[in-house]
Amino acid sequence: MLYVVCYDISDDKTRNLMSERLLDFGVRIQESVFECVLDEEAEERMVEHLDKVPLADTDRVRIYRICQNCVDTVRIYGPGEVTSDPAFYMV
Repeated sequence: MLYVVCYDISDDKTRNLMSERLLDFGVRIQESVFECVLDEEAEERMVEHLDKVPLADTDRVRIYRICQNCVDTVRIYGPGEVTSDPAFYMV
């Protein structure tokens, strides 16, 4: 399943922590927007990690779950493509 995670965090340290945590689960597509291809277990782990980020009352984080039908209709202007699960992983 594809998840889009975006945030608006004012504190540099907290914003960097959020970014570091999200890089463990997905690909940065804009400065504060990530696409993450996750199964249910990985999504739960991601949420657990993000729950530990100390947010201020004015900070905002959103996680959107994108179904395959919706992924198929995504329009991209400019370079890039929708993040997908690779056919294999090299370790």
